[in-house]
Amino acid sequence: MRLFGRKKRQLVRLLVVEDEPLVAFDTEHVLTDAEFEVVATVDRVSKAVALIEGDSAIDLVLADVRLADGSGLDVARAARNRDIPVLFLTGTLPPEADGLAEGVLMKPYGPRDLLGAIAAVEEKRTGKAPSRLPSGFRLFAGA
Repeated sequence: MRLFGRKKRQLVRLLVVEDEPLVAFDTEHVLTDAEFEVVATVDRVSKAVALIEGDSAIDLVLADVRLADGSGLDVARAARNRDIPVLFLTGTLPPEADGLAEGVLMKPYGPRDLLGAIAAVEEKRTGKAPSRLPSGFRLFAGA
């Protein structure tokens, strides 16, 4: 269904995993302004994995790779086991990340790039080639 030319989103309920408070706040603000539902914003691997493995309905995980209590790669592995796509938002990307996520948006990034990266992941998940890739964003072939 389209309302005023906008198609219905498939990725609506998002989990934000970020241990830098200002980045987490800004990300949540951008997402809620763009009418996404932020299921939770957490700063620990253990909290993220508990939400993923619990009853929370999550459409997409946005995760930093370096977290205070471990690695976002562990969050991505848990999400992958539940067939939940992951978008890494990070400044440092280890080589093994590309088999665990849909893509990466390198820090620092702006609001338009974040929303564009989510849109590109959604297009990829629906079988379409993304029309435009934001600056600092890369889709992975493997995930």
